[in-house]
Amino acid sequence: MTKTFSFTGAKKIVFGNGSLSALAGHVTDQQVQNPLIVIDKNLAQTGLKEKIAGLLSAAGIKFTVYDKVVPEPPIELADEGAALAIKRKCDGVIGVGGGSAMDVAKAIAIIAANKGAAADYLGLNKVPKAGLPKIMIPTTAGTGSEVTFTAVFVRRNLQKKEGMNSPYLYPELALLDPELTLSLPPAPTAQTGLDALCHAIESYTSINASPASEMFSLEAIALIAENLRTCVHDGKNLAAREQMLLGSLYAGIGLANAGVTAVHSLSYPLGGKFGVGHGLANTILLAPVMAFNLPGALEKFADVAEAMGEVTDGLPLREAAFLAVEAVEALIEDCGISASIKDFGVKETDFPALADVAMTVARPLENNPRKMTKDDMIAIYAEAF
Repeated sequence: MTKTFSFTGAKKIVFGNGSLSALAGHVTDQQVQNPLIVIDKNLAQTGLKEKIAGLLSAAGIKFTVYDKVVPEPPIELADEGAALAIKRKCDGVIGVGGGSAMDVAKAIAIIAANKGAAADYLGLNKVPKAGLPKIMIPTTAGTGSEVTFTAVFVRRNLQKKEGMNSPYLYPELALLDPELTLSLPPAPTAQTGLDALCHAIESYTSINASPASEMFSLEAIALIAENLRTCVHDGKNLAAREQMLLGSLYAGIGLANAGVTAVHSLSYPLGGKFGVGHGLANTILLAPVMAFNLPGALEKFADVAEAMGEVTDGLPLREAAFLAVEAVEALIEDCGISASIKDFGVKETDFPALADVAMTVARPLENNPRKMTKDDMIAIYAEAF
């Protein structure tokens, strides 16, 4: 029987090569007259900030730029950006960049309208009312933050990561232009792309998946498996970049509706305590967690293997399912990633403390297709070591 489910998402999605050129019209459609542009610190130096400024200025739209976003953003950036938005009387927010910039932008929109501090809204459904209108423009095919209701931050004083989760964080518009991903270097292309794959696989195998979310997650797996290698090794291939961004979008839709699983619970403390980038942490942990989860979702992992191009006909179910793990390991290797958590200063004596923090990241664990204990987590960290 089909389970009872709901399905939510960004209010509007615009996808296509060159679609950034219509930004001013979209800003006007949202009845925004003075947006805050939130952009990654490094991305702001590439000329994209000037391009966006030119599009808005040509349409007579005034704006303010906040360009201090860094990877794995500390929560203080959201408060600082919101203070700027309030000071300049901004009535909307445009987030430009990867997941860090878009997460900060979404949080700024919430704080500027609800007042208080970012920490007040961490957790699930802590936001009392809608924020400023939000337009998200991804420049990586990775997090899917342009279509999710989550913003994740590092709390340096606590050495952990926490998320703000509310339907009010869904953007009013996700504007996806594949041309913006052409200049992304091979390493971040690989890490963000594998992050998207992680979202797709986790949301497909989540016990909270529905027929609607599974459709997006499985297609995302296929698109990413088929196109990520090309994007890493032939970054100017626009056709592959287009399909990768579409895969990342679908993975984000799947994630938003089905949730992620234990990979994220295990990766959060690596980011919070050791500064491991989110996409890379997920990449390192993905195959070990999949191998652990196999007994809880053999049929689904067999589907994942097939979506990734593996031939499963005639194989026993467990062998077909394990091909998904091998396919992921091969893709990671082909994308040139060979990192382990040891490379970031993690010691074996850190495993119990990391597992303690991971156990507090409860929602992904609740979605996991196989119950995971602290000892299981320690064993997975050991495998990723």
